[in-house]
Amino acid sequence: MAKDNTKDQARKYRLAVTDALSHERLWSTVFTRPAFITALVSGAVVLLLLLFLLIAFTPLRTFIPGYPDARARRQAVQNAMRIDSLETRILQWELYTENLKKVVTGEEPLLLDSLILLQSSSRHEVDAAYLARRDSLLRAQVAEAEQFDVSGPRRELPIEARAFYTPVKGVVTEGYDRSLHPYLDITAPSGTAVMAVLDGTVVFSGWDEVDGYTLAVQHRGDILSVYKHNEKLLKKAGDTVKAGTAVALTGSSGSLTKGDHLRFELWYEGEAVDPSAYISF
Repeated sequence: MAKDNTKDQARKYRLAVTDALSHERLWSTVFTRPAFITALVSGAVVLLLLLFLLIAFTPLRTFIPGYPDARARRQAVQNAMRIDSLETRILQWELYTENLKKVVTGEEPLLLDSLILLQSSSRHEVDAAYLARRDSLLRAQVAEAEQFDVSGPRRELPIEARAFYTPVKGVVTEGYDRSLHPYLDITAPSGTAVMAVLDGTVVFSGWDEVDGYTLAVQHRGDILSVYKHNEKLLKKAGDTVKAGTAVALTGSSGSLTKGDHLRFELWYEGEAVDPSAYISF
C-alpha cells in the first residue's frame, strides 16, 4: 500500500490549453499532486491577505456593519463627555441631599472643598482623606508659585479690568461650579495650540498622574492660570510668556480625562474663579 501511495505522489499530470479547431497546443504545464495542493493553498493565502489589506487600509472598511467610522468615534467621545457631566451633576445632587438631611436633623453639614473633585469612568466613593491630601498639595503648589513674585504692586488693575486672551478655540463641555467643578473643560482636536491668557511667568511645567501634562503661569495682579491634560508642553518653569503665546498643545494625558480637551483654571488672590466671567470662549 505504501508503494502505491509513493507512485501516486510521483505521478505527473499535464494541464494544457489547445485550439478547438486546429488542436494546436497554446499552453501547457506539468505538475504533481503535492505541487498542485501547495499552489492552491498559497493562492488562497495570498487572496485572503490581499482582501485583508484592501479592507484595512481603504475606505471600504466603513461599509462593514458595526465598524466605527470617524463620525461614530466623534459621537462616542461626545457621549462620554455628556456621561461625565451627568455623573458630576448626580454626585452634586447626592451631596446636596446629604447636606439637607444633616441640616434637618440638626447635624453639621458637610464642608465641600472647592478645589478638587476626582472622578473616574466608573463611579467611586469620594475618599475624604484623599481629597484633603490633594487639596493640601494644590495649595502648596499655588503658594510655591507665588514665590516668584511676578504679581507686581497691588495698584495693578483688578481682574475685571483685564483683557484676557482666549486659551483655546473650542466648545465648553462643562462649565464652572465653585463647589464641584472649579474650572472649565474645553474640547479641541489633539495638537491644538494652547495660548497664555496674559503676560506672565511659567511657574510650573511638568507631569501629574491625574492631570497629565500641566502648565501654570503667574500673572501680574495676583492672577494664576493653569492648563491641564495637554499632549505636549512648549514652555518650562521660569520662561516669560506674552498673552497669545502658545504654551502647550491639547491632548488627553492623565488618568482623569475622557478625550482631547483642555482643563483650564483661573485663580485670583489664591481662590479659583469662573474663567467665563472674564474670558469669551
